[in-house]
Amino acid sequence: MLPSVSRCTRPICLSVARPLAHLRPPMDPDPSRPVETTIRTKLTEKFKPDHLEVHNESHMHAVPPGSESHFRVLVVSSQFVGLPLIQRHRRVNEALKEELSSCVHALAIQAKTPEQWGVDPALGKSPSCMGGSKNDRTVEEKLKAGRE
Repeated sequence: MLPSVSRCTRPICLSVARPLAHLRPPMDPDPSRPVETTIRTKLTEKFKPDHLEVHNESHMHAVPPGSESHFRVLVVSSQFVGLPLIQRHRRVNEALKEELSSCVHALAIQAKTPEQWGVDPALGKSPSCMGGSKNDRTVEEKLKAGRE
């Protein structure tokens, strides 16, 4: 386990999301990525998703190699039916509040109903990093705190 992320992990029981039949299966958890694994597990337990993608986009930002600080998630769940987008995002943020308050600096969220996903099964693309986190002391402090 990387020392910089040890504060964001705890023993977890991995489960697999139920993929929609016509879509690719969910990515297998990688035990060398504890934050990514924790995010995947928490979202699976909370939302029982039909489809879940968790992408570590830290390599696209001004952070040390191997970091787990910037993520994009796609959650497809029937629990989002009837909820406005802001409520969906709030629920995802609430599920990951521990990680967001400690080691995760950025989280891009796509929260869709199965019907929306059936019409548009695409994951949005992240823009190129503009280098903003080079001057963001919170990223540096979180990474430093994780190494201590």
